[in-house]
Amino acid sequence: MGRNTRKRRMPLATKVIAGAAALALGGGGLVWANYYASAHESKNNAWGSQTKAASAQVATISCPDIGQKLTDVPQQARGEVDGELATLDRQITDAYQRLATTRDAQVRDASFVQNSILGPLKDRRKVIIDRIKLEINRAGGRAPGDLDNLANCTGTPADQTNAGGDQNGQDGQDGQQGQDGQNGQDGQDGQDGQNNDGQQGDDNGGQDNGGQQGIGGQAGNGPVAADFVDITTVQPNVPPKPRKNRNASTGTFTTVCGVNANGNHNTDNVIVAPGVKNGAHHLHDYVGNQKIDAFASNDTFLQGGTSCQNKNDLSSYYWPVVRVQDGSQAFDQDADGGGKEGNVGRILKPLQAQIKYVGSPTGKVVAMPQFLRIITGDAKTTTNGLANANAHWSCTGFENKVQLTEQYPICPEGSRMVRTFAFQSCWDGQNIDSANHRTHVDFADANGNCKNGFKRIPQLTMRLVYDVPRPTIENGVVTNAYAVDGFPEQLHKAHTDHDDFINITKNGLANKIANCINSGRNCR
Repeated sequence: MGRNTRKRRMPLATKVIAGAAALALGGGGLVWANYYASAHESKNNAWGSQTKAASAQVATISCPDIGQKLTDVPQQARGEVDGELATLDRQITDAYQRLATTRDAQVRDASFVQNSILGPLKDRRKVIIDRIKLEINRAGGRAPGDLDNLANCTGTPADQTNAGGDQNGQDGQDGQQGQDGQNGQDGQDGQDGQNNDGQQGDDNGGQDNGGQQGIGGQAGNGPVAADFVDITTVQPNVPPKPRKNRNASTGTFTTVCGVNANGNHNTDNVIVAPGVKNGAHHLHDYVGNQKIDAFASNDTFLQGGTSCQNKNDLSSYYWPVVRVQDGSQAFDQDADGGGKEGNVGRILKPLQAQIKYVGSPTGKVVAMPQFLRIITGDAKTTTNGLANANAHWSCTGFENKVQLTEQYPICPEGSRMVRTFAFQSCWDGQNIDSANHRTHVDFADANGNCKNGFKRIPQLTMRLVYDVPRPTIENGVVTNAYAVDGFPEQLHKAHTDHDDFINITKNGLANKIANCINSGRNCR
Protein backbone atom coordinates (compact mmCIF):
# COMPACT_ATOMS: atom_id res chain seq x y z
CA MET A 1 0.00 0.00 0.00
CA GLY A 2 1.05 3.61 -0.27
CA ARG A 3 2.18 6.12 2.24
CA ASN A 4 -1.03 8.03 2.81
CA THR A 5 -2.38 7.66 6.33
CA ARG A 6 -5.85 7.55 7.76
CA LYS A 7 -6.97 10.27 10.14
CA ARG A 8 -7.99 8.78 13.46
CA ARG A 9 -9.85 10.19 16.44
CA MET A 10 -7.36 9.07 19.07
CA PRO A 11 -4.23 11.05 19.96
CA LEU A 12 -0.97 9.43 19.01
CA ALA A 13 0.04 9.03 22.64
CA THR A 14 -2.95 6.84 23.40
CA LYS A 15 -1.88 3.27 24.00
CA VAL A 16 -4.15 0.89 22.18
CA ILE A 17 -4.09 -2.74 21.19
CA ALA A 18 -5.63 -5.10 18.74
CA GLY A 19 -8.51 -6.34 20.74
CA ALA A 20 -10.25 -9.55 19.96
CA ALA A 21 -12.93 -11.69 21.42
CA ALA A 22 -12.51 -15.02 19.73
CA LEU A 23 -14.97 -17.56 18.58
CA ALA A 24 -13.40 -20.96 19.20
CA LEU A 25 -14.68 -23.56 16.82
CA GLY A 26 -15.32 -27.16 17.68
CA GLY A 27 -13.77 -30.18 16.03
CA GLY A 28 -10.20 -28.99 16.46
CA GLY A 29 -10.71 -25.94 14.24
CA LEU A 30 -8.44 -22.91 14.31
CA VAL A 31 -9.49 -19.85 16.28
CA TRP A 32 -10.80 -16.87 14.35
CA ALA A 33 -10.67 -13.74 16.46
CA ASN A 34 -12.93 -10.68 16.51
CA TYR A 35 -10.55 -7.79 16.04
CA TYR A 36 -10.65 -4.19 17.04
CA ALA A 37 -9.58 -1.77 14.37
CA SER A 38 -6.05 -1.18 15.68
CA ALA A 39 -3.51 -3.01 17.75
CA HIS A 40 -0.92 -0.93 19.54
CA GLU A 41 1.35 -2.18 22.28
CA SER A 42 2.82 0.38 24.66
CA LYS A 43 6.14 1.89 23.75
CA ASN A 44 8.03 2.26 27.03
CA ASN A 45 11.74 1.44 26.79
CA ALA A 46 11.53 0.98 23.03
CA TRP A 47 14.63 -0.39 21.33
CA GLY A 48 16.24 -1.11 24.70
CA SER A 49 18.40 -3.86 23.27
CA GLN A 50 20.20 -1.66 20.77
CA THR A 51 23.67 -0.32 21.37
CA LYS A 52 24.49 3.29 22.04
CA ALA A 53 26.54 3.40 18.85
CA ALA A 54 23.55 2.31 16.82
CA SER A 55 21.35 4.83 18.57
CA ALA A 56 23.65 7.68 17.69
CA GLN A 57 23.77 6.81 14.01
CA VAL A 58 21.07 7.94 11.63
CA ALA A 59 19.08 4.79 10.87
CA THR A 60 16.39 6.10 8.57
CA ILE A 61 14.81 9.15 6.99
CA SER A 62 11.58 10.61 8.33
CA CYS A 63 9.52 12.82 6.03
CA PRO A 64 6.14 14.45 6.73
CA ASP A 65 3.33 12.66 4.92
CA ILE A 66 1.98 15.02 2.28
CA GLY A 67 -0.82 12.69 1.24
CA GLN A 68 -2.66 12.73 4.57
CA LYS A 69 -3.02 16.50 4.30
CA LEU A 70 -4.79 16.29 0.95
CA THR A 71 -8.34 15.60 2.05
CA ASP A 72 -10.04 17.81 -0.54
CA VAL A 73 -8.53 17.37 -4.00
CA PRO A 74 -10.84 18.01 -6.99
CA GLN A 75 -11.59 14.79 -8.86
CA GLN A 76 -10.07 16.09 -12.09
CA ALA A 77 -6.73 16.72 -10.32
CA ARG A 78 -6.44 13.43 -8.43
CA GLY A 79 -4.59 11.53 -11.13
CA GLU A 80 -1.90 14.18 -11.39
CA VAL A 81 -1.67 14.57 -7.61
CA ASP A 82 -1.34 10.83 -7.09
CA GLY A 83 1.49 10.80 -9.60
CA GLU A 84 3.28 13.61 -7.76
CA LEU A 85 2.85 11.80 -4.43
CA ALA A 86 4.42 8.73 -6.02
CA THR A 87 7.38 10.91 -7.03
CA LEU A 88 7.76 11.99 -3.40
CA ASP A 89 7.87 8.31 -2.43
CA ARG A 90 10.56 7.66 -5.01
CA GLN A 91 12.60 10.59 -3.70
CA ILE A 92 12.49 9.23 -0.14
CA THR A 93 13.49 5.77 -1.33
CA ASP A 94 16.44 7.18 -3.28
CA ALA A 95 17.54 9.29 -0.31
CA TYR A 96 17.33 6.30 2.03
CA GLN A 97 19.42 4.19 -0.33
CA ARG A 98 22.03 6.92 -0.38
CA LEU A 99 21.92 7.01 3.42
CA ALA A 100 22.47 3.26 3.59
CA THR A 101 25.44 3.24 1.20
CA THR A 102 27.44 6.20 2.54
CA ARG A 103 28.20 5.09 6.10
CA ASP A 104 31.93 5.70 5.79
CA ALA A 105 31.38 9.27 4.58
CA GLN A 106 28.96 9.88 7.44
CA VAL A 107 31.55 8.76 9.99
CA ARG A 108 34.16 11.08 8.51
CA ASP A 109 31.85 14.10 8.20
CA ALA A 110 29.20 14.85 10.80
CA SER A 111 27.42 17.21 8.40
CA PHE A 112 27.30 14.74 5.51
CA VAL A 113 23.74 13.53 6.05
CA GLN A 114 22.33 17.04 6.25
CA ASN A 115 24.37 18.56 3.45
CA SER A 116 24.44 15.68 0.99
CA ILE A 117 21.17 13.85 1.62
CA LEU A 118 18.56 15.79 3.59
CA GLY A 119 19.23 19.23 2.12
CA PRO A 120 18.95 18.12 -1.52
CA LEU A 121 15.91 16.01 -0.63
CA LYS A 122 14.16 19.07 0.79
CA ASP A 123 14.82 21.02 -2.41
CA ARG A 124 13.43 18.22 -4.57
CA ARG A 125 10.37 17.83 -2.36
CA LYS A 126 9.68 21.57 -2.54
CA VAL A 127 9.48 21.35 -6.35
CA ILE A 128 6.91 18.54 -6.17
CA ILE A 129 4.89 20.27 -3.46
CA ASP A 130 4.67 23.37 -5.66
CA ARG A 131 3.37 21.19 -8.50
CA ILE A 132 0.75 19.62 -6.24
CA LYS A 133 -0.49 23.03 -5.12
CA LEU A 134 -0.64 24.22 -8.72
CA GLU A 135 -2.61 21.16 -9.87
CA ILE A 136 -5.13 21.47 -7.03
CA ASN A 137 -5.63 25.21 -7.52
CA ARG A 138 -5.84 24.88 -11.29
CA ALA A 139 -8.71 22.40 -10.88
CA GLY A 140 -10.64 24.84 -8.71
CA GLY A 141 -9.61 23.47 -5.33
CA ARG A 142 -7.68 25.03 -2.51
CA ALA A 143 -4.39 23.46 -1.47
CA PRO A 144 -3.64 23.37 2.27
CA GLY A 145 -1.70 26.44 3.29
CA ASP A 146 0.94 24.60 5.28
CA LEU A 147 2.25 22.25 2.57
CA ASP A 148 5.48 24.22 2.20
CA ASN A 149 6.28 23.45 5.82
CA LEU A 150 6.29 19.72 5.00
CA ALA A 151 9.26 19.78 2.63
CA ASN A 152 11.89 19.21 5.30
CA CYS A 153 12.88 15.66 6.28
CA THR A 154 14.96 14.55 9.23
CA GLY A 155 17.45 11.80 9.94
CA THR A 156 16.15 9.51 12.68
CA PRO A 157 18.39 7.39 14.94
CA ALA A 158 17.35 3.78 15.40
CA ASP A 159 16.11 4.37 18.94
CA GLN A 160 14.04 7.44 18.08
CA THR A 161 11.66 6.19 15.42
CA ASN A 162 8.09 7.28 16.11
CA ALA A 163 7.01 3.74 16.88
CA GLY A 164 9.01 0.95 18.41
CA GLY A 165 8.89 -2.54 19.82
CA ASP A 166 7.76 -3.13 23.37
CA GLN A 167 9.20 -6.24 24.94
CA ASN A 168 7.12 -6.09 28.09
CA GLY A 169 3.74 -7.04 26.68
CA GLN A 170 2.02 -4.14 28.44
CA ASP A 171 -1.08 -3.11 26.61
CA GLY A 172 -3.90 -0.61 26.63
CA GLN A 173 -7.25 -0.80 24.96
CA ASP A 174 -8.28 0.38 21.53
CA GLY A 175 -11.34 2.54 21.17
CA GLN A 176 -12.08 1.42 17.64
CA GLN A 177 -14.36 -1.50 16.95
CA GLY A 178 -14.04 -4.65 14.83
CA GLN A 179 -16.68 -7.28 14.20
CA ASP A 180 -17.26 -11.02 14.35
CA GLY A 181 -15.34 -13.46 12.23
CA GLN A 182 -15.23 -17.21 12.06
CA ASN A 183 -12.95 -19.85 10.63
CA GLY A 184 -14.79 -21.29 7.69
CA GLN A 185 -12.32 -21.77 4.91
CA ASP A 186 -9.92 -24.50 4.00
CA GLY A 187 -6.31 -23.49 3.42
CA GLN A 188 -3.69 -24.98 1.21
CA ASP A 189 -0.34 -26.30 2.34
CA GLY A 190 2.98 -25.83 0.65
CA GLN A 191 5.92 -23.51 0.41
CA ASP A 192 6.76 -20.92 -2.18
CA GLY A 193 8.60 -22.69 -4.97
CA GLN A 194 9.85 -19.55 -6.67
CA ASN A 195 12.79 -18.91 -4.40
CA ASN A 196 16.39 -19.45 -5.30
CA ASP A 197 19.24 -19.91 -2.91
CA GLY A 198 21.53 -16.95 -2.74
CA GLN A 199 24.61 -15.95 -0.82
CA GLN A 200 24.45 -16.01 2.94
CA GLY A 201 23.47 -12.62 4.35
CA ASP A 202 23.92 -11.14 7.78
CA ASP A 203 20.77 -11.58 9.88
CA ASN A 204 21.81 -9.40 12.79
CA GLY A 205 22.23 -5.80 13.69
CA GLY A 206 25.90 -5.57 12.88
CA GLN A 207 27.73 -4.69 9.70
CA ASP A 208 25.89 -6.08 6.71
CA ASN A 209 25.98 -6.08 2.95
CA GLY A 210 24.38 -2.67 2.91
CA GLY A 211 27.00 -1.25 5.24
CA GLN A 212 24.39 -0.22 7.78
CA GLN A 213 24.85 -0.78 11.49
CA GLY A 214 22.38 -1.27 14.28
CA ILE A 215 19.12 -1.68 12.35
CA GLY A 216 19.64 -5.30 11.39
CA GLY A 217 18.25 -7.39 8.65
CA GLN A 218 19.71 -9.29 5.76
CA ALA A 219 19.61 -6.12 3.64
CA GLY A 220 20.59 -3.78 6.45
CA ASN A 221 17.17 -2.26 7.07
CA GLY A 222 15.62 -4.51 9.69
CA PRO A 223 14.25 -6.33 11.49
CA VAL A 224 16.21 -6.46 14.77
CA ALA A 225 15.95 -8.57 17.90
CA ALA A 226 13.68 -6.00 19.58
CA ASP A 227 11.13 -6.53 16.80
CA PHE A 228 10.37 -10.04 18.12
CA VAL A 229 8.78 -11.36 21.28
CA ASP A 230 8.10 -14.86 22.59
CA ILE A 231 4.30 -14.85 22.56
CA THR A 232 4.17 -17.14 25.59
CA THR A 233 5.66 -14.30 27.68
CA VAL A 234 3.06 -11.70 26.70
CA GLN A 235 0.15 -11.09 29.05
CA PRO A 236 -3.33 -11.61 27.55
CA ASN A 237 -4.49 -8.35 25.97
CA VAL A 238 -7.69 -9.25 24.12
CA PRO A 239 -10.79 -7.52 25.53
CA PRO A 240 -14.32 -8.88 25.18
CA LYS A 241 -16.33 -8.07 22.09
CA PRO A 242 -19.22 -5.60 22.36
CA ARG A 243 -22.71 -6.78 23.13
CA LYS A 244 -25.05 -7.20 20.17
CA ASN A 245 -28.42 -5.52 20.17
CA ARG A 246 -31.60 -7.02 18.75
CA ASN A 247 -30.97 -5.36 15.36
CA ALA A 248 -27.47 -6.79 14.96
CA SER A 249 -26.47 -8.27 11.62
CA THR A 250 -25.05 -11.61 12.70
CA GLY A 251 -24.46 -13.52 9.48
CA THR A 252 -21.20 -14.15 7.64
CA PHE A 253 -20.16 -14.55 4.02
CA THR A 254 -16.99 -16.50 3.22
CA THR A 255 -15.25 -16.29 -0.14
CA VAL A 256 -12.56 -18.85 -1.00
CA CYS A 257 -9.88 -17.31 -3.23
CA GLY A 258 -6.76 -19.38 -2.56
CA VAL A 259 -3.30 -18.46 -1.29
CA ASN A 260 -1.70 -17.05 -4.46
CA ALA A 261 -0.40 -20.47 -5.41
CA ASN A 262 0.26 -19.21 -8.94
CA GLY A 263 2.61 -16.45 -7.71
CA ASN A 264 0.56 -13.47 -8.85
CA HIS A 265 2.80 -10.64 -7.60
CA ASN A 266 3.68 -7.07 -8.41
CA THR A 267 5.09 -4.00 -6.67
CA ASP A 268 2.40 -1.59 -7.91
CA ASN A 269 -0.50 -0.11 -5.99
CA VAL A 270 -3.37 0.96 -8.22
CA ILE A 271 -5.24 2.60 -5.31
CA VAL A 272 -2.61 5.10 -4.20
CA ALA A 273 -0.37 5.27 -7.27
CA PRO A 274 -2.47 4.54 -10.37
CA GLY A 275 -0.40 4.48 -13.54
CA VAL A 276 2.89 4.36 -11.62
CA LYS A 277 5.02 1.24 -11.98
CA ASN A 278 6.53 0.10 -8.66
CA GLY A 279 4.34 2.59 -6.83
CA ALA A 280 4.31 0.42 -3.69
CA HIS A 281 8.09 -0.18 -3.54
CA HIS A 282 7.38 -3.64 -2.12
CA LEU A 283 5.90 -6.91 -3.34
CA HIS A 284 2.22 -7.86 -2.95
CA ASP A 285 0.44 -11.19 -2.97
CA TYR A 286 -2.78 -10.97 -5.02
CA VAL A 287 -5.81 -13.22 -4.73
CA GLY A 288 -9.19 -12.68 -6.30
CA ASN A 289 -8.91 -10.49 -9.39
CA GLN A 290 -5.99 -11.65 -11.51
CA LYS A 291 -5.34 -8.52 -13.57
CA ILE A 292 -4.69 -5.84 -10.97
CA ASP A 293 -1.63 -3.69 -11.54
CA ALA A 294 -0.83 0.01 -11.72
CA PHE A 295 -2.65 0.37 -15.02
CA ALA A 296 -5.91 -1.40 -14.15
CA SER A 297 -9.02 0.77 -13.82
CA ASN A 298 -12.77 0.65 -13.30
CA ASP A 299 -13.05 0.08 -17.05
CA THR A 300 -10.89 -3.06 -16.94
CA PHE A 301 -11.53 -4.56 -13.49
CA LEU A 302 -14.39 -6.74 -14.70
CA GLN A 303 -12.12 -8.29 -17.35
CA GLY A 304 -9.61 -9.61 -14.86
CA GLY A 305 -10.94 -13.06 -14.03
CA THR A 306 -10.66 -14.35 -10.48
CA SER A 307 -8.99 -16.98 -8.33
CA CYS A 308 -12.13 -17.11 -6.14
CA GLN A 309 -14.38 -20.16 -6.25
CA ASN A 310 -17.35 -17.82 -6.54
CA LYS A 311 -16.80 -16.48 -10.05
CA ASN A 312 -19.01 -13.49 -9.29
CA ASP A 313 -16.32 -12.27 -6.88
CA LEU A 314 -13.78 -10.37 -8.94
CA SER A 315 -12.68 -8.27 -5.97
CA SER A 316 -8.97 -7.68 -5.47
CA TYR A 317 -7.46 -8.71 -2.16
CA TYR A 318 -3.76 -7.90 -1.86
CA TRP A 319 -1.19 -7.62 0.91
CA PRO A 320 2.62 -7.30 1.22
CA VAL A 321 4.45 -10.60 1.26
CA VAL A 322 6.26 -12.00 4.30
CA ARG A 323 9.86 -13.14 3.87
CA VAL A 324 12.22 -15.24 5.97
CA GLN A 325 15.66 -13.64 6.14
CA ASP A 326 17.71 -16.84 6.29
CA GLY A 327 20.36 -15.81 3.77
CA SER A 328 18.40 -17.03 0.77
CA GLN A 329 16.98 -14.79 -1.93
CA ALA A 330 13.84 -14.73 -4.03
CA PHE A 331 13.21 -14.23 -7.74
CA ASP A 332 13.18 -10.43 -7.25
CA GLN A 333 16.52 -10.09 -5.51
CA ASP A 334 17.75 -7.71 -8.23
CA ALA A 335 14.43 -5.98 -8.92
CA ASP A 336 12.78 -2.72 -7.92
CA GLY A 337 10.53 -3.30 -4.95
CA GLY A 338 12.55 -6.41 -4.09
CA GLY A 339 16.21 -6.71 -3.24
CA LYS A 340 17.07 -3.35 -4.78
CA GLU A 341 14.88 -1.74 -2.10
CA GLY A 342 15.79 -3.88 0.89
CA ASN A 343 13.01 -6.47 0.57
CA VAL A 344 15.03 -9.68 0.64
CA GLY A 345 14.74 -13.30 1.71
CA ARG A 346 12.61 -16.31 0.94
CA ILE A 347 8.98 -15.42 0.25
CA LEU A 348 6.50 -17.36 2.36
CA LYS A 349 3.21 -18.38 0.83
CA PRO A 350 0.32 -18.52 3.31
CA LEU A 351 -0.89 -21.97 4.26
CA GLN A 352 -4.36 -20.47 4.56
CA ALA A 353 -5.93 -17.22 3.36
CA GLN A 354 -9.36 -16.96 4.95
CA ILE A 355 -11.56 -14.11 3.70
CA LYS A 356 -14.83 -13.42 5.44
CA TYR A 357 -17.39 -10.59 5.49
CA VAL A 358 -19.14 -10.05 8.82
CA GLY A 359 -21.84 -7.78 10.21
CA SER A 360 -22.39 -5.12 12.85
CA PRO A 361 -23.45 -5.55 16.50
CA THR A 362 -25.64 -2.46 16.26
CA GLY A 363 -27.67 -2.82 13.06
CA LYS A 364 -28.09 -3.98 9.48
CA VAL A 365 -25.54 -3.35 6.76
CA VAL A 366 -25.89 -1.94 3.26
CA ALA A 367 -24.18 -3.47 0.25
CA MET A 368 -20.70 -2.25 -0.61
CA PRO A 369 -20.70 -0.07 -3.72
CA GLN A 370 -19.02 -1.32 -6.87
CA PHE A 371 -15.30 -0.39 -7.08
CA LEU A 372 -15.08 0.73 -3.44
CA ARG A 373 -11.43 0.98 -2.38
CA ILE A 374 -10.31 0.39 1.20
CA ILE A 375 -6.80 0.44 2.65
CA THR A 376 -6.34 -0.67 6.23
CA GLY A 377 -3.19 -0.01 8.24
CA ASP A 378 -0.28 2.30 7.48
CA ALA A 379 2.83 1.25 5.59
CA LYS A 380 5.00 3.98 7.13
CA THR A 381 4.30 3.87 10.86
CA THR A 382 8.04 3.80 11.60
CA THR A 383 8.13 7.49 10.73
CA ASN A 384 4.42 8.41 11.01
CA GLY A 385 3.75 6.85 14.39
CA LEU A 386 0.98 4.43 15.28
CA ALA A 387 -2.12 6.56 14.79
CA ASN A 388 -3.24 4.55 11.77
CA ALA A 389 -1.61 1.20 12.53
CA ASN A 390 -3.92 -1.78 12.12
CA ALA A 391 -1.57 -4.74 12.25
CA HIS A 392 -2.51 -7.93 14.10
CA TRP A 393 0.13 -10.62 14.67
CA SER A 394 -0.42 -13.75 16.72
CA CYS A 395 0.01 -17.54 16.77
CA THR A 396 -2.44 -20.41 16.50
CA GLY A 397 -3.62 -21.24 19.99
CA PHE A 398 -3.10 -17.65 21.15
CA GLU A 399 -5.38 -15.58 18.89
CA ASN A 400 -8.10 -15.18 21.50
CA LYS A 401 -5.53 -14.14 24.12
CA VAL A 402 -2.73 -12.12 22.52
CA GLN A 403 -2.66 -9.79 19.53
CA LEU A 404 0.48 -7.80 18.69
CA THR A 405 1.05 -4.71 16.61
CA GLU A 406 4.56 -3.53 17.42
CA GLN A 407 6.35 -6.87 17.42
CA TYR A 408 6.42 -10.11 15.49
CA PRO A 409 5.51 -13.15 17.55
CA ILE A 410 7.86 -16.04 18.15
CA CYS A 411 5.45 -18.96 18.25
CA PRO A 412 5.99 -22.12 20.34
CA GLU A 413 6.62 -25.47 18.72
CA GLY A 414 3.53 -26.76 16.95
CA SER A 415 2.00 -23.28 16.62
CA ARG A 416 1.86 -21.26 13.40
CA MET A 417 2.11 -17.53 12.85
CA VAL A 418 -1.17 -15.75 12.12
CA ARG A 419 -1.57 -12.35 10.48
CA THR A 420 -5.04 -10.81 10.56
CA PHE A 421 -6.82 -7.73 9.21
CA ALA A 422 -10.16 -6.15 10.08
CA PHE A 423 -11.13 -3.45 7.58
CA GLN A 424 -13.17 -0.32 8.12
CA SER A 425 -16.89 -1.09 8.37
CA CYS A 426 -18.39 2.40 7.94
CA TRP A 427 -18.83 4.18 4.58
CA ASP A 428 -19.76 7.79 3.84
CA GLY A 429 -22.56 6.61 1.55
CA GLN A 430 -21.29 8.54 -1.47
CA ASN A 431 -17.67 7.98 -2.49
CA ILE A 432 -15.81 4.86 -3.61
CA ASP A 433 -12.49 6.57 -2.82
CA SER A 434 -11.22 9.82 -1.33
CA ALA A 435 -8.34 12.15 -2.06
CA ASN A 436 -6.18 10.66 0.70
CA HIS A 437 -7.75 7.19 0.22
CA ARG A 438 -8.89 7.34 3.86
CA THR A 439 -11.77 9.63 4.68
CA HIS A 440 -14.53 7.93 2.67
CA VAL A 441 -14.46 4.98 5.11
CA ASP A 442 -14.01 4.76 8.87
CA PHE A 443 -13.96 2.37 11.80
CA ALA A 444 -16.95 1.89 14.06
CA ASP A 445 -16.54 3.08 17.65
CA ALA A 446 -16.04 0.86 20.69
CA ASN A 447 -19.75 0.00 20.74
CA GLY A 448 -19.89 -0.79 17.03
CA ASN A 449 -21.56 2.48 15.94
CA CYS A 450 -20.66 4.44 12.82
CA LYS A 451 -20.28 8.19 13.16
CA ASN A 452 -23.00 10.51 11.91
CA GLY A 453 -23.48 10.43 8.15
CA PHE A 454 -21.77 7.06 7.70
CA LYS A 455 -23.47 3.77 6.87
CA ARG A 456 -22.66 0.26 8.08
CA ILE A 457 -21.18 -2.00 5.41
CA PRO A 458 -20.06 -5.63 5.62
CA GLN A 459 -16.71 -5.71 7.36
CA LEU A 460 -14.01 -7.48 5.40
CA THR A 461 -11.83 -9.65 7.66
CA MET A 462 -8.80 -11.61 6.53
CA ARG A 463 -6.75 -14.25 8.32
CA LEU A 464 -3.43 -15.44 6.89
CA VAL A 465 -1.70 -18.45 8.44
CA TYR A 466 2.01 -19.13 7.83
CA ASP A 467 4.49 -21.87 8.60
CA VAL A 468 7.37 -19.65 9.71
CA PRO A 469 10.75 -21.04 10.80
CA ARG A 470 11.15 -20.09 14.45
CA PRO A 471 13.39 -17.04 15.01
CA THR A 472 15.95 -17.30 17.79
CA ILE A 473 17.52 -14.49 19.79
CA GLU A 474 20.91 -14.80 21.46
CA ASN A 475 23.01 -11.97 22.88
CA GLY A 476 20.70 -9.40 21.30
CA VAL A 477 20.98 -10.90 17.82
CA VAL A 478 18.06 -12.47 15.95
CA THR A 479 18.59 -15.29 13.48
CA ASN A 480 16.01 -16.77 11.13
CA ALA A 481 14.14 -13.48 11.28
CA TYR A 482 10.98 -12.95 9.25
CA ALA A 483 9.44 -9.64 8.25
CA VAL A 484 6.75 -8.05 6.13
CA ASP A 485 7.75 -6.25 2.92
CA GLY A 486 7.68 -2.47 3.06
CA PHE A 487 9.21 0.81 2.01
CA PRO A 488 12.97 0.55 2.67
CA GLU A 489 13.16 3.44 5.15
CA GLN A 490 10.41 1.88 7.32
CA LEU A 491 12.87 -0.76 8.59
CA HIS A 492 10.46 -3.71 8.24
CA LYS A 493 8.67 -3.06 11.53
CA ALA A 494 5.69 -5.24 12.41
CA HIS A 495 3.40 -2.22 12.77
CA THR A 496 3.88 -1.29 9.09
CA ASP A 497 1.66 -4.20 8.05
CA HIS A 498 -1.34 -3.23 5.92
CA ASP A 499 -3.87 -4.63 3.47
CA ASP A 500 -5.69 -3.42 0.35
CA PHE A 501 -9.09 -4.19 -1.16
CA ILE A 502 -11.13 -3.20 -4.20
CA ASN A 503 -14.76 -4.36 -4.27
CA ILE A 504 -15.58 -5.80 -7.72
CA THR A 505 -18.61 -8.05 -8.06
CA LYS A 506 -21.16 -9.07 -10.68
CA ASN A 507 -24.62 -10.66 -10.87
CA GLY A 508 -25.80 -9.00 -7.66
CA LEU A 509 -23.17 -10.55 -5.38
CA ALA A 510 -22.72 -7.39 -3.27
CA ASN A 511 -26.43 -7.42 -2.40
CA LYS A 512 -26.32 -11.16 -1.72
CA ILE A 513 -23.48 -10.65 0.76
CA ALA A 514 -25.37 -7.91 2.61
CA ASN A 515 -28.63 -9.89 2.64
CA CYS A 516 -26.88 -13.00 3.97
CA ILE A 517 -25.25 -11.05 6.80
CA ASN A 518 -28.48 -9.21 7.67
CA SER A 519 -30.47 -12.47 7.80
CA GLY A 520 -28.04 -14.12 10.23
CA ARG A 521 -26.98 -16.87 7.83
CA ASN A 522 -23.48 -18.25 7.18
CA CYS A 523 -23.02 -18.24 3.41
CA ARG A 524 -20.40 -18.90 0.76
